[in-house]
Amino acid sequence: MIHPALERITRCSRYGSRLLAAQPHLADTVAGLLDRACTREAMQAFLSEPPCTDETALDQRLRQLRQRVWLITTARDLTGAADLAEVTSAYSTLAEVCIRAALDFHHAALAARHGEPRDEHGTPQQMVVVGMGKLGGGELNVSSDIDLIYLYPEEGNTASDDPDARIRSLTNHEFFIRLGRKLAASLSENTADGYVFRVDLRLRPWGESGPFAMGFAMLEDYLMAQGRPWERYAWIKARPLTGSHHDELAAIVRPFVFRKYLDFGAFAAIRDLHVQIRREVARREMAHNVKLGPGGIREIEFTAQVFQLIRGGQIPALQQRPALTVLGELVRSELMTANAQQELTRAYDFLRRLEHRIQYLDDAQTQLLPEDEESQTMLADAMNFPGYAALIVELDAHRNKVTRHFDQMFAAPQTDQNSHPLTAVLHGTADPDTLHALLEEAGYDDPARVLATLDALRHHAAHLAESTQLRLNALLPPALEIIGSQTNPSATLERFAALMQAIARRSTYLALLAEYPAALLQLVRLLAASPWAAQMLTRQPQLLDELIAPQHLLRVPDWKRRATQLHEELDAHPGDTEAQMDALRRFKQVQTLRLLAQDVAGHLTVEELSDHLSHLADLLLAETLARCWTGLKTRHRDSPRFAIIGYGKLGGKELGYASDLDIVFLYDDDDEHAQATYARLAQRINTWLGTLTPAGMLYETDLRLRPDGASGLLVSSTEAFRDYQLNHAWVWEHQALSRARFVCGDARIGETFEALRCEVLHHARDAVRLRDDVLAMREKMHAGHVNNTELFDLKHDSGGIVDVEFCVQYLVLRDGHAHPELTENIGNIKLLHRAGAAGLIPMDIAKAAADAYRELRRQQHAIKLSGAEFARVPPAAMESVREAVRMLWQQVMGEDAG
Repeated sequence: MIHPALERITRCSRYGSRLLAAQPHLADTVAGLLDRACTREAMQAFLSEPPCTDETALDQRLRQLRQRVWLITTARDLTGAADLAEVTSAYSTLAEVCIRAALDFHHAALAARHGEPRDEHGTPQQMVVVGMGKLGGGELNVSSDIDLIYLYPEEGNTASDDPDARIRSLTNHEFFIRLGRKLAASLSENTADGYVFRVDLRLRPWGESGPFAMGFAMLEDYLMAQGRPWERYAWIKARPLTGSHHDELAAIVRPFVFRKYLDFGAFAAIRDLHVQIRREVARREMAHNVKLGPGGIREIEFTAQVFQLIRGGQIPALQQRPALTVLGELVRSELMTANAQQELTRAYDFLRRLEHRIQYLDDAQTQLLPEDEESQTMLADAMNFPGYAALIVELDAHRNKVTRHFDQMFAAPQTDQNSHPLTAVLHGTADPDTLHALLEEAGYDDPARVLATLDALRHHAAHLAESTQLRLNALLPPALEIIGSQTNPSATLERFAALMQAIARRSTYLALLAEYPAALLQLVRLLAASPWAAQMLTRQPQLLDELIAPQHLLRVPDWKRRATQLHEELDAHPGDTEAQMDALRRFKQVQTLRLLAQDVAGHLTVEELSDHLSHLADLLLAETLARCWTGLKTRHRDSPRFAIIGYGKLGGKELGYASDLDIVFLYDDDDEHAQATYARLAQRINTWLGTLTPAGMLYETDLRLRPDGASGLLVSSTEAFRDYQLNHAWVWEHQALSRARFVCGDARIGETFEALRCEVLHHARDAVRLRDDVLAMREKMHAGHVNNTELFDLKHDSGGIVDVEFCVQYLVLRDGHAHPELTENIGNIKLLHRAGAAGLIPMDIAKAAADAYRELRRQQHAIKLSGAEFARVPPAAMESVREAVRMLWQQVMGEDAG
């Protein structure tokens, strides 16, 4: 009696039914193997025992193996024992095993007649068979062609190890062409036993007119000089299956496929390729093709691969082959929503399983839905649907979702701006009065200034290529319209023009902004909000690629995920200090731009923004510490007993966009060389942070809060630090300690530091003497920040930010011994509320001062974002805020604020 799984094959596959009828012994042979997946080891064992003595025996054995794998895998698939991954893996492994076996056999036979191919140094050469497409991705179909490219590392000639051997020498090129032809024949010729795989070699350089096999040097020359956009797409999944020198090959292919900077041209190239495919589908009436038709498998692959082409050079995690793996990485990299990934993944699984069942029918390479009733019934049964109509309903639901996501990604842009009303301003085709009227209507209050800015930009563009000028001309009318709607349009236009001059020679950025209005709108908002943002984008224009999907800019950061992403990016450059320093800087810039976009959109309070910027700094410091320690030539342990302590804005988690970092270095290590080793580590960290590279500076640092200030040792042992804080530190240093925290490094040192901090802050103090010391320091700060204007300095003037901070620090030092809850580093606002709850100050004064502090910081942030050097405002605008701070000062210090 036939096994139930094989009986299901006979219901769902005409080919399977014919195969079992023609070879009844196969049913008994595979029945005992259906409880497990086909493995590489089992396939290799089947081919190797007994050894194949001639070409005919090899070809027959290869085809017999394919029949066994087909029956086992199809049975497991149709009964639900195998998922999609098992099926595609089984056929990909089958292809690899058969290629390897046939290649080894034919290489040995050719070498016996012609000698081993060798390079000029006599080193033997092996053919590198590169699997492309689904074979390269390990995603091979049941009845798929295999796309191969034949390569070899070096040119040379064949030679025998036996000097007496009589051989006819060939060039390596001739040898590997013959070997390639033999390999293709063993796999694809249709014999009495069928075929193994159809072999397609048309993806090789120059296609069908190119040589069957070529050396690495020829490939490199071709890719660099003649490689076309679609070939970059094709090489994404390329995977060497045989031979050696794989790293050398990767070094040739990787820069061709994955560009260092934004490659916006990939959008247009893939969109054009897809348009061609859709045209061909329509011409050949193939709308029911589950691979190439609307909402089909190819659209899912395109959606994943466009991000690989554009971002893969910057995000190494995207340099992977399987489509589903890439979709997952897109979510991790925050380039795709989890919902989109889930819908595309479910659709991909459904479509690929349907594709396999279409191919099960007759073992034919097709993705077309059948038109005859018998095939439709068999297909519905294979997919476990009650009927074909129900299957189509489910299919259409998946295809509609795929189409929606694809069209959102690749919708054709609007680039023709000739009818735009502001085109006349750009080309000066109207009289001056009309031009001024057009600009005023668009929102500009100083048309003459606008025209001067545009004239300067046109003068700069006159030296550019004609294609670049056309792109700039397409971009400017909609840009003028959007800029005119901003609060300060003339200044925003000047920032925009400066950016255009900086990126004009990188026409890919102009194409991005001209073709995608959402990206242009987001850019203008950033430029209008902050000259600081404009300067950052102008200095680092590669940040513009973050604007491709503006919705992702506004997603709340997942810092755990970002930490993993940064770690992987740095791991991609082992031992390359310059590359790692640049990667750190680019990471900071990207994250800062995303936070800035959320800030400008009003999605973040000042406190939330500061928290995020502090998380970012912590993450960057932790990676910098780890990489610097690894890079030390001499170190006495695997992990340093070393920690970075944050003070000031970093310690209090009140960082702004351009804040420097107040840091102190501690260690706890008895090794005799510890002081010198950790001093070198600290110097290296400071260099990594403060060095100006082409990617900018990571952070400015201030190390003067260490014991004995600038004259003290760069690093301190925890014992020395404890002694200093308990016996030698000034009151202002204990004020600073109240908002210090462990940032990164050895967690045990962090615990030691926090215990010491609490011990110091819990110490009982003479309130009068403490007050005098704090007031003296406040006067010293006043004297160092003289304000000779009639404006109110939000930070330094009386009634400002520093007054609140000094009041809180005084309360912590004065009352920390009796109220230990005050010594937690939780921020000034929460500490004011705790002081009120403890009865140290009236609660109404505490709440008013907390609200005032929040408003002062909000105003300070807004003014700094606008580019002003000093955060100063008319006094009347902040009178109620200042009064709340004065009330706090008088309550805490017992005197009027000076």
